[in-house]
Amino acid sequence: MRIVCFYSDYGYQDDFAGTCRAVMKRLEPTVEIIDVTHGLEPQDVRGAAFVMRNTLPYMPDGAVHLAIVDPGVGGPRRAVALRSAGDRLFVGPDNGLLILACAADGGVAEAYVLSKGEHWLEPVSATFHGRDIFAPVAARLAAGLPLHAVGDAIDPAGLTQLDIPQPKKTKRGLKATAVLVDRYGNIALNLNAEQLEEAELGERIEIVCAGERYLAQVARTFASVRASDIVVLVDSYGQVAVAVNAGSAEDVLNIEAGNTLELRRTTRA
Repeated sequence: MRIVCFYSDYGYQDDFAGTCRAVMKRLEPTVEIIDVTHGLEPQDVRGAAFVMRNTLPYMPDGAVHLAIVDPGVGGPRRAVALRSAGDRLFVGPDNGLLILACAADGGVAEAYVLSKGEHWLEPVSATFHGRDIFAPVAARLAAGLPLHAVGDAIDPAGLTQLDIPQPKKTKRGLKATAVLVDRYGNIALNLNAEQLEEAELGERIEIVCAGERYLAQVARTFASVRASDIVVLVDSYGQVAVAVNAGSAEDVLNIEAGNTLELRRTTRA
């Protein structure tokens, strides 16, 4: 019996996540479900993909990962189930959501379109594939349904890829993109510790964002700077992040996921 690790942007106020859980337990009562998060930013496929990649090493081996961030529900996007080279299963929309986590687990070894309707709930809603397609298939896979039984095999090379921006070197530092903002207002960037170190920015830097400039300190922890000061650090998942000690970098910099900023060397005190 496998475990289902469940990710979604359904939130915690509506019934969507709970209904999907109920469907899985009704179909396969012994399946264990871990609600990793239902607080993913609505329709933010890229941010959700980073969350899946970041949390994957802490999930049980052999789990089925059910992920639903699906702005294209009811449209031409495909519903898929994937097996990674590390033998984890992933169920969700073919919109790039599953790609980073699969890549972190050795890449996609097998891919199938969910085309076998006998594993779904009927009638299928045009707007709630999480309940009617994804949750039933994930539960049945967790209960032992062979992956090939969910539908037709497809070439993994044809899966939808994510547009992941790459950091760019500038004359004074690095231009980066905010890829994820957490509930504390910490801003994860498309940078890792090695890239930050190679840029040789120094401990005191300048952040340029939306035409405004901010002084910040590169440090190891939030508490390395005074309350309300800006700090650039490597977060618990190895991504470079901008934070404000005892505050919100999102609010101070007026930034959201997808925005760009520049980390610059500075000689200012």
